[in-house]
Amino acid sequence: MARRIAFQGEPGAFSHAAARTVFPDEEFVPSITFEEAIGAVQSGAADFAVLPVENSLYGRITDIHHLLPESGLFIVGETYLRIEMNLLGLPGASVADIRTVQSQPPALGQCRKFIAEHRLRTINGADTAGSAKAVAAQSDRSLAAIASRLAGEIYGLDVLATNIEDAGHNTTRFLVMSRDETQATRNGRKVKTTFVFRVRNVPAALYKAMGGFATNGINMTKLESYMVDGSFTATQFYADIEGHPDDIGVQHAFEELRFFTDRFKVLGVYYASEAR
Repeated sequence: MARRIAFQGEPGAFSHAAARTVFPDEEFVPSITFEEAIGAVQSGAADFAVLPVENSLYGRITDIHHLLPESGLFIVGETYLRIEMNLLGLPGASVADIRTVQSQPPALGQCRKFIAEHRLRTINGADTAGSAKAVAAQSDRSLAAIASRLAGEIYGLDVLATNIEDAGHNTTRFLVMSRDETQATRNGRKVKTTFVFRVRNVPAALYKAMGGFATNGINMTKLESYMVDGSFTATQFYADIEGHPDDIGVQHAFEELRFFTDRFKVLGVYYASEAR
């Protein structure tokens, strides 16, 4: 029986493509929002969710950092997808016809130069493929979408311009989420551990909390902060490290971290993607 894989967006979204790279022969569950994709896994309507967390041009996908720690789900894998943005229009349209472009805000943010060069007005869409679907439903030759080539094929749009992203390294990192906490084993493969924490309200708490990773030789590949509960003084940190919680160095670093924090939660222990 095929497993069900939730992703945010309509069929043809980049999240759909990322899900297919991890689960090529499974059943896919489109979701309007990130919350809906997460909810599908929480309820059992889906077995996994594949969700974007950061892009090499746009930066972090902000909603995800707020949603994941409270979701009750666990990170069980990651994948990287090279994002090739395309300008999609109605059959017979040309780039010269386009006056307005619609897409998901991160996609628009990855194509700023093209949009500015062609003086296009932008419309925020829920997702890239959904924007392609919306353009296909209208008869306006001046309206285009920024989306994948797959979305163009699904919704019957022409590719008017290819690779319109601002840089050739445009890549998005996706996390695989599950209801069940399945930790990677220490078998020689590179392992990542993702966790969140809040530092105690004492002087230099963050500096001291991070010291254990340096002294134990633990490589921290990501550290980001964001406000919680609408407070300017309540800050939560989201971090990735290379290593397994069973590694002695990671154990010592976590012991020191806990001393300076009033909240600490591991979100996942998983194999690092070889596609990085």
